[in-house]
Parts: sequence; structure tokens; C-alpha cells
Amino acid sequence: MLNVTILCVGKLKEQYLTDACREYQKRLSAFCRLTIQELPESRLPDDPSDKEIAQCLLKEGEQILRKIPKDAFVIPLCIEGKLLSSPDLADRLRQIPLMGKSQLIFVIGGSWGLSDEVKARGDLRLSMSPMTFPHQLARVMLLEQVYRGFMIGNGNKYHK
Repeated sequence: MLNVTILCVGKLKEQYLTDACREYQKRLSAFCRLTIQELPESRLPDDPSDKEIAQCLLKEGEQILRKIPKDAFVIPLCIEGKLLSSPDLADRLRQIPLMGKSQLIFVIGGSWGLSDEVKARGDLRLSMSPMTFPHQLARVMLLEQVYRGFMIGNGNKYHK
């Protein structure tokens, strides 16, 4: 069974998002061993300078990279990533164990995104959409798509 980790910067603040994540965690337990790890989000002033943002990304990036095992397949979520359909994501989920990988890590950055170092560590950069979403909502959306991917891969009728 594939070990899937969602590595996130920041905590969920809204109960409805927590409830949605909990529901998908329960559903995914039939397909993988899922772990969600939350890392602290750096605090910045209301109107941070470019330098402050860069320092924030560097600090958060270092925390993220320390949590990633060397042999893991890593998928950072970023706007410049590849757009995949749900069936394409299902294919990727099926391919990862065939590549000899037992650990899949999705990375969701904080409100300022991810450092270049984290993106460079990725085996596949993934974009959820060309639109911008709050990083907390992205967690729910990712969990739903991973669940959908496993359902497609197992021939279930969840995906229409």
C-alpha cells in the first residue's frame, strides 16, 4: 500500500475545511496510508517587502525539505506546475509504485507559495488550476482529487 503524505504549511482554520479533510482521510484509508503534516507558517507584516517574502519562502522551504525522505516521489503544488486531468492523475498514482517508490509526498506551500528549492526537489510539479485558491482550500481539493484518482484507478464509478 502506498504511503501518501500531504505536507502543508499552515493549519486549517475553518471547521468546514477540517471536516472535509477528515472525510477524505477516512475514504482514502482503503487505498493508501495517508498522513497530513502541518508545518508552521512564517509570520509577515501586512505589506511585506520582496526581501521579507524571499526570507519567508527560504525558511519554510528548509522546513519542508527536512521532512522529505530522499527516496520519496515528491509533487509540489505550484501555479507553474503541470495541469493534469483526473484520469491523468490516476495514471500517475498507479505509476509511482511501479517506479519502485513507496512514499508519495504532495507539498502545499503557505500563502506566499513555495521556494524554488522545494519546486526543484519535485519529481512532478502540479498545478490545480490557473486560478488562485487559498492554500487551505487547496488541501481539500487535493485530497478529493487523490481520492478520485484512486477510485478511477480501481475502476469505481465515483468519476463520471
